[in-house]
Amino acid sequence: MTDIDVSSSSPTERLHALGLELPAVRESTKYENHRTLDSSVYVAGQLPYSDGRLLGKGVLGRNVGLETGRGLARHAALNALAVAADAVGGLDRVRIVQMLVFVASTPEFGDQSKVADAASALLVDLLGENGRHARTAIGVSSLPLNSPVEIQMVCTSRTEA
Repeated sequence: MTDIDVSSSSPTERLHALGLELPAVRESTKYENHRTLDSSVYVAGQLPYSDGRLLGKGVLGRNVGLETGRGLARHAALNALAVAADAVGGLDRVRIVQMLVFVASTPEFGDQSKVADAASALLVDLLGENGRHARTAIGVSSLPLNSPVEIQMVCTSRTEA
């Protein structure tokens, strides 16, 4: 990541400074992208899609390398963040509570947390303290559409935004 002063710029400004933009949230006919209960927003699992195309397929430790997995995790986190921002009224209002990172990996692969670290770093770089979160990184044998990663989040709305 680049050195961005999180104290003097908004999450939206930091997003643009990193050359990123939140993708459009696509609706599903089969499930909700998010569900709100009290003050919590539960974001459905997000894959590393871009413009309707899955950016990678495979299993870490077999045919997907660590750095590729980290990049895919960042992208899946960006997609989850887009859903969260849509749910709470904008990126500047998002506070991440928890992130679950599912990594399709071989039994011998033990770096699921390193894959998840890339997504966690993106959230903190964009949201500062509001991006810090509880996290679980889980190795699984497969994910939908043969995606290497899937990310689910729980967030809330910042009241001071």
